[in-house]
Amino acid sequence: MLYKALAIGAFAGLVAGAPTPVEDVKPEVKVEEARRELFPLYAVGTKCARTGCKSSDRAASKAPAVNVHMSLADNLKGPVKALEMLALNDDLNTVVSAGDMCTRRKAMARAAGLAAGLSLAAVNAPSFAAATKTVKMGADSGTLVFVPDEVKICKGDSVTWVNNKGGPHNVVFDEEAIPAGVDQEKISMDDQLGDEGATFTMKLDVAGSYAYYCEPHRGAGMAATVIVE
Repeated sequence: MLYKALAIGAFAGLVAGAPTPVEDVKPEVKVEEARRELFPLYAVGTKCARTGCKSSDRAASKAPAVNVHMSLADNLKGPVKALEMLALNDDLNTVVSAGDMCTRRKAMARAAGLAAGLSLAAVNAPSFAAATKTVKMGADSGTLVFVPDEVKICKGDSVTWVNNKGGPHNVVFDEEAIPAGVDQEKISMDDQLGDEGATFTMKLDVAGSYAYYCEPHRGAGMAATVIVE
């Protein structure tokens, strides 16, 4: 009878201490807080994950000590700073939640730089996440076209045109088919590329559609487009 009474008492205690069913609880959760917890970078699962634990907190949660500055030292190269850890956390969340390719790509590049031990100043530099797309001038078969005839880049990226076949070629942007305020002469190529393998590179900073053509072969339909997002 004694064991039965103890068992009944223990069961009653568990029921009394059981958490309220999920469907009955409607906590107010801020969107920003939920987003930032997609990739908690510190002591996962502890109430003091983002700020480090005091001895009293660790005793209560039975969690190991957390050093905010070096909690990921085994996975990262170089010194790790708290602000960089938070920035890395935010960038990882952006990679998951951002709606456009350019934002995700920039966040991914920043996260990779921080994970490699670079400073916030380095990964925040305007040119840090910039990329370059390559366009062939003349197909491998000798056809007078740009390959590909449409490329998409992000603001601050560059395009490099390579003289491939059928030169000489050049790149002349259509003044009537580029974003307003962009200097057509400044982004176009003055000379022509005669040697195979010769290149021309231009960085584009204004979003929009840029139509261009090869002046010597415009009559053959050698034209293409760059879309800057």
